[in-house]
Amino acid sequence: MDHIVTVQDAVTAFAPWLEPTDAELDAIELEMPLILADVELLDAQIMTIDRPATELDTRRIRRARRRVLAARRELSNLSAAATVTAPGGAA
Repeated sequence: MDHIVTVQDAVTAFAPWLEPTDAELDAIELEMPLILADVELLDAQIMTIDRPATELDTRRIRRARRRVLAARRELSNLSAAATVTAPGGAA
């Protein structure tokens, strides 16, 4: 007969290596405008799930999509600038 035991200790045990590193937190901070723009777009889309979209809803979704694209553009420009100025690149 097999005994069923809980694994709560393994799940809830504190492990300092499970915490995000400073570099990961910096990356999240850098991506935060894109994350917030995505949330705003999702909110605008969720509002129109159970009803027909009005003209105001359509404009709200269009503006939210533009904010997402702008945030992605800014993030990719920052990434491109960081790779160009990174030390040890090709000469």
